[in-house]
Amino acid sequence: MRIINGTHRGKIITVPRGLPVRPTTDFAKEGLFNILNNKIDYENTTFLDLFSGTGHISLELASRGSKNITAVDMNSKCIGFLRAISKELGFNINTIKSDVFSFLKQNKNSSDLIFADPPYDLANIAEIHELVFAGGLLKPEGLLIIEHGSKTNLENCRGFTQHRKYGNVNFSFFVNAEVKI
Repeated sequence: MRIINGTHRGKIITVPRGLPVRPTTDFAKEGLFNILNNKIDYENTTFLDLFSGTGHISLELASRGSKNITAVDMNSKCIGFLRAISKELGFNINTIKSDVFSFLKQNKNSSDLIFADPPYDLANIAEIHELVFAGGLLKPEGLLIIEHGSKTNLENCRGFTQHRKYGNVNFSFFVNAEVKI
């Protein structure tokens, strides 16, 4: 895993074996951040990372100057790894060990940017979108990005703006307004 840009550009992070993760490829992450670079003021963005796993997206955002980052994952080893790396790099990432669906039902804080990277074979991926919008968890003009496999189609969900494919990685983008990205 590598941090692409920011204060820790090029930093290689070794992920311990045995973590139940499928990190987003560097190719897909570069494509994603090429889109976000023109849309996001990293320093002033509240960010929620769902199914954070190793926290590679949170770490990338922190390296680019984001200060208000919350990462949620139910695996205690993943949360422990992200806490340790965050501390080592001097980042202040708020880590929460929780089932994402339970967290979304209880969370009352809204975010500017929400990124979800659920297991590709998760049957209820669209429920992430439903809970985010029903709970008012996305700020006005906010952006929700769901990473998914090729068999998942989220184009009929509210606020859908675009789909991007990078190899086997797919991103669906949703806005909380009639804004095109």
